[in-house]
Amino acid sequence: MRERRAGLSGRPLPQDCYFHFLRPTSGERERERHICGAGSGPLSERPFLRRLFASSSQVQREPRKMAGGRDYADDQMQRWKDQRGSQKADALTTGAGIPVGDKLNVLTVGPRGPLLVQDVVFTDEMAHFDRERIPERVVHAKGAGAFGYFEVTHDITKYCKAKVFEHIGKKTLIAIRFSTVAGEAGSADTVRDPRGFAMKFYTEEGNWDLVGNNTPIFFIRDAMLFPSFIHSQKRNPQTHLKDPDMVWDFWSLRPESLHQVSFLFSDRGIPDGHRHMNGYGSHTFKLVNAGGKAVYCKFHVKTDQGIKNLSVEEAGRLASEDPDYALRDLYNAIAHGNYPSWTFYIQVMTFEQAERFPFNPFDLTKIWPHKDYPLIPVGKIVLNKNPINYFAEVEQLAFDPSNMPPGVEPSPDKMLQGRLFSYPDTHRHRLGPNYLQIPVNCPCRVRVANYQRDGFMCISDNQGGAPNYYPNSFTGPEEQPNLKETRANISGDVQRFNSANEDNVSQVRDFYTKVLTEEERARLCKNIAGHLKDAQLFIQKKAVKNFTDVHPDYGARIQAHLDKHNAKGPKKGYVHTYTQTSDQTGKERANL
Repeated sequence: MRERRAGLSGRPLPQDCYFHFLRPTSGERERERHICGAGSGPLSERPFLRRLFASSSQVQREPRKMAGGRDYADDQMQRWKDQRGSQKADALTTGAGIPVGDKLNVLTVGPRGPLLVQDVVFTDEMAHFDRERIPERVVHAKGAGAFGYFEVTHDITKYCKAKVFEHIGKKTLIAIRFSTVAGEAGSADTVRDPRGFAMKFYTEEGNWDLVGNNTPIFFIRDAMLFPSFIHSQKRNPQTHLKDPDMVWDFWSLRPESLHQVSFLFSDRGIPDGHRHMNGYGSHTFKLVNAGGKAVYCKFHVKTDQGIKNLSVEEAGRLASEDPDYALRDLYNAIAHGNYPSWTFYIQVMTFEQAERFPFNPFDLTKIWPHKDYPLIPVGKIVLNKNPINYFAEVEQLAFDPSNMPPGVEPSPDKMLQGRLFSYPDTHRHRLGPNYLQIPVNCPCRVRVANYQRDGFMCISDNQGGAPNYYPNSFTGPEEQPNLKETRANISGDVQRFNSANEDNVSQVRDFYTKVLTEEERARLCKNIAGHLKDAQLFIQKKAVKNFTDVHPDYGARIQAHLDKHNAKGPKKGYVHTYTQTSDQTGKERANL
């Protein structure tokens, strides 16, 4: 019989989830081929799900014995060997499982002769090596991940019917990936950049992906601007260098970025690792209760370790000496049994309150004031498991904001609406159309039954002989009318509305004058000027005007720092040209 393993909620896993087992066909012996994990044994032998479904008490802390002066991450290879004890080394094979007799020498005609095509050991190795790299994430490329659980501590069923919140004490398995935004996969962890804070809840109603950042706001409020915004933060298309002109030109032309820019250049712009920062869903969502009543919501995840940030000087030192500082810190903390945790909160706004709200409640560049919409505690997140393999469980980990269980729905937030398409689309490009069959992305608490078939790298039984069209008369999967989205009444003119001038300064002014201390304001202005100084003078002027619109003191301090910087070097009054002119010589074009 197939093994049935209870999850943290006590509910057994479905026996016939096609991501878990290939269904036996008539006349065949039952096969226990588990897709959510390598190998062909029962569930208890699957590396990924065995760890994921283990209770916290079953998670073994790694031994503390290490070589002198080395940390847990440094000694990973030695600990892997030690954990095997007296176990013999596995027999070396090709990818097809064929034993390999010699892994050090190619097959040639004589000691100096040519390589033979029949050397399949070499071709198997090289062909796979040539294909090891997959497309890098276009944003959030550098990251760290871990696994754990979410536990409900407060009842919010009056707001939300999602089973993840159904009773106090309920635990749900979770995966979290932390990341920087603009840097490449090998970039430093301690740069000034927003941090991604993406959470995947493995619920019995499917995976819920809450894809947030360490900031409650963002640079833009219209999804149309997202590609251009990211291009401005990435590398110059000709020089392939980071370009302050591009960065500050975009920010200065889009003053809605002022709030996030101010947060970014404050002390919180460089968190001290991933454990000491908060997470935010940032967007406005909709919660629906069992009675069909809906409210708007924002999600907050507050660190229990306390907020800690790095100084500019310390961040620079670490970027040189230990560019993987945050990844290492998270891995070692969990390995030591020092499990990081966060407290999960929501803010709630009724539809009636939204109608009376002084600004657009779906504007991603603004917060909801806590004095008017206080934080409501919900639960606790604990990370207690490191990935066994980074590529399998972190690099292939894919988050999709459109993955929402019944009871959680999107709001009219324009940025959220854009992400609902963009995220799954990029996963299909990066990981393939069947990326949800990858173990770490598999909705392994529920049986997936639909009419999607085939595609590149389908590794399930492809739902066997079940009908692949709907409607049908042969007991194919049926609709669940009781789980339809809530009804919404919407009216208005269809057009492209310009939201550029929707009060871009009021909340930034409050942040500058009421949230920051005098010392923090001084560091903020110094940090901004230290980056803005490398942009051209006309861009500096536009940016300073925007900061002055927030508060005269804000702009004046930045300008004072810029004056000192500009006095030290040549004026940046020139204009970069990125296009070729018709009268360029062949030599000039060759040097472009």
